[in-house]
Amino acid sequence: MRVGGDWLTNDRTQTVLGLLTGAGYAAYAVGGCVRNAALGEAVTDVDIATSARPETVMALAEAAGLRAVPTGLAHGTVTLVVGGEGFEVTTFRRDVATDGRHAEVAFSDQMSDDAARRDFTMNALYADATGHVLDPLGGLDDLKARRLRFVGDAAQRIAEDYLRILRFFRFHAQYGDPLGGLDADGLAACAAGVDGLARLSSERVTSELRKLLGARDPSPSVAAMHHAGVLARVLPGADPRALAPLVHLEAGRAPHWMRRLAVLAPDTAPLRLTKAEARDLSRLRDAVGDMTPPAVLGYGLGAELGADAVLARAAVLESPLPPDWRAEVTRGASARFPIRAADLPGLEGAALGQELKALEARWIASDFRATRADLLG
Repeated sequence: MRVGGDWLTNDRTQTVLGLLTGAGYAAYAVGGCVRNAALGEAVTDVDIATSARPETVMALAEAAGLRAVPTGLAHGTVTLVVGGEGFEVTTFRRDVATDGRHAEVAFSDQMSDDAARRDFTMNALYADATGHVLDPLGGLDDLKARRLRFVGDAAQRIAEDYLRILRFFRFHAQYGDPLGGLDADGLAACAAGVDGLARLSSERVTSELRKLLGARDPSPSVAAMHHAGVLARVLPGADPRALAPLVHLEAGRAPHWMRRLAVLAPDTAPLRLTKAEARDLSRLRDAVGDMTPPAVLGYGLGAELGADAVLARAAVLESPLPPDWRAEVTRGASARFPIRAADLPGLEGAALGQELKALEARWIASDFRATRADLLG
C-alpha cells in the first residue's frame, strides 16, 4: 500500500527524510500521520522514526543549516524545524524498564524493536519518502477493519504506561467500528489495570478526556469505560446515560467536549481545567438543573454556552428540544438591557445595584420587550 498527500510530498518532510536517508540511515514517517493518510483523514503532525542516534541527527541538521532542538534526548527525540514546521525525529528504540508512566529505553537499529513497543497495531505503521507503507505488525488489516488492538500482550502494554487504558477508549471512539465493539482482550486488560490509573497526572488524564469527548460519537466508548470500571476511576460519580442522547441531539453541531462533560460528570475535581472552563462548566450544570427558557439562557450565557445548556438539559431530562430553541437562544444573546446607571439619578452604591437588578429582572420577565420608558415610568 502507498499513502500520499502534501504532508508527505512537501519540501519540508522530504528534506527531513532525505537528510537521514542521504547519510545512510533508515527514516520513515510513523504513527498517526500514516494511519490518518491511510484512512483519508487529515494529517496534522508528521513524526519521523530513524535508525540514526540523536547526536547524529543533531550533527546532520547542524551541517545542513537546520535548527535542531533536543526535546527528549534521553528518549531519542530531536525536533527539527524546517520552514517553520517542527518534526519530532526519534531513534528506533526498545523498552528496558517501565514504571507505568515513564520508560527507560535502549536505542536500536531495527524497526521491529520500535514497532513492538508501540501501543496499537494501527499506530505501528511506517511510510518511506515515496509513500510505501511498511506494516510489521498487521496494522493495516486492523485499520481497514476499524479494529483497535494492542501490540502484543495488552496487559504488558498497559503496565508500561497506564495512560494507554484511556487511549484505548479514545482511539476506539476516533477510529474503531462503533458496531463492532471493543477488542475483548484489550477491554479485559483495561479493566484489570484500573488501579494503575492513580499513577497518572491530572494533566495527562484531562488531555485524553478532552480528545475522547471531542470525538464524533464517544458514547459507545464511554459506556464501555463505565462497565469496565475505568470511568469511575477518572471521573468519580460519572453517569454515561445522558451522553448518547446528547450526541443524537447535537446533530449538525460540532462536538464540544465541555458540553458532553457537563452531562457526564458531577465531579470534575480530578481534572485540570482552566478557570474559564471551570466557570463555564459550573454555569452549564446550573442551567441543566432548572427550566429557564432558551432566550433567557442565551441572555445569561451567550449564544454558544446557551445553546449547549439547552442541549444538555434535554439530554439529561430525556425531553424534546423546545420549539425554535436556536432562534430563541440567539434572540436572548442579542438582547440588550435598556437601562444604565445614569438613568437612575440619586442612587449610588448598593442601592443603585439593587435597583438595576430589579429592573433587569422585570425586563427579562417581559421577555425582553419592556422599553426604557416602560421600566422607568
